[in-house]
Amino acid sequence: MSSAVLVLNCGSSSVKFALYDPESQERLLNGLAERVGTPNASITIKYASGPRTIEDLAGTDHKGVLATVLDELGDWMTENGVTISSVGHRLVHGAEEFAESALITEETLDAVRRCSPLAPLHNPANIAGVEAAQAVLPDVPHVGVFDTAFHQTMPQVAYRYAVPTEWYADLGVRRYGFHGTSHLYVSGAAADMLGKPLEDLKMVTAHLGNGSSLAAIRDGVSVDTSMGLTPLEGLVMGTRSGDLDPGILAYIAGRTGADVDSITNDLNKRSGLLGLSELSNDMRELEAAAADGHEQAALALEVFTYRLAKYIAALAVPLGGIDVLVFTGGIGENSHGTRAKVLDHLAFLGFELDPEANDRTIRGQGGPITRSERPVALVVPTDEELVIARDAHRLAATANPDQTNPDKEVSA
Repeated sequence: MSSAVLVLNCGSSSVKFALYDPESQERLLNGLAERVGTPNASITIKYASGPRTIEDLAGTDHKGVLATVLDELGDWMTENGVTISSVGHRLVHGAEEFAESALITEETLDAVRRCSPLAPLHNPANIAGVEAAQAVLPDVPHVGVFDTAFHQTMPQVAYRYAVPTEWYADLGVRRYGFHGTSHLYVSGAAADMLGKPLEDLKMVTAHLGNGSSLAAIRDGVSVDTSMGLTPLEGLVMGTRSGDLDPGILAYIAGRTGADVDSITNDLNKRSGLLGLSELSNDMRELEAAAADGHEQAALALEVFTYRLAKYIAALAVPLGGIDVLVFTGGIGENSHGTRAKVLDHLAFLGFELDPEANDRTIRGQGGPITRSERPVALVVPTDEELVIARDAHRLAATANPDQTNPDKEVSA
């Protein structure tokens, strides 16, 4: 029998999952459960032979969904001689409690619960997923991999806000950053692609999707990032505003009578590309609409790329220059128009776009998209789940070497 790592990303109403071979690092399969917690919950599993959708679930909560997933995978695992040796969980906010991935114990979960006020939409759902997975797979190690951990190397000058000190000391108000697994993966992959040590490169990684963030990486570690206490700070995103004057909250409250929760919801769900365009948060739809003359869609694209380029240039300060710019995420990997606009803004830094390379570098294709070799811009497809699988396998081995022994069967 061979071992596999189960990777889980549990949201409040969805569960993303994947199985990885920890030795070859090959993704064996992946899937998505949607509308968790409702009577319409369903699961789609993508096998090599094609997708399969399941609507008859053991239960519609996280535990029921995971039980159904593992039941459905049982025949496939038996046929392929695979057993689950460890489970890796995406955990969004670890605050200052976690600077690296950790084996999940009750003490670990208590610490994640303490971080929940900083990520009230994410951490409780993550915890529910962990508890459900532990109930279904009690005999294998479970590992938490934190979005925020990668950025715990930032110096105080980068993470402290200029607010009353007790806000930081008593309430944890500081910049944390997110998308850490993606920034970690693509920075290493970019260095490998260039054949240079990561520690020798001054690099900005741009994870661009419905949620978007940048990381400045120097000496191989994160020294600054665009997101802050929450994922709302930083770049213009699909439905999030990014940076704005905090006085706007009091102004809108005074003029409309809206409370803080309502305004914050608007900044998270009705702003960004959607708010500017009044059309969509989908970059593909906006690019098509702009090409057809939709003025607000065109404005949304211009604001997005202008703010993105402005932020990239700002991260040259903590780096002392830029050697490498990496585009990743759904937009970064597939919108050659976005990349072209950004690099046009950044031409003064020495970036020289190669239009042909830029146009063909989409749909999973990676590589350089500039004629300039220093600085160079690259497209690197991300694989956050692989980072989680690697850490889960590594930490599981330290917890109990028998669990990673392919000859030791573990019941699913």
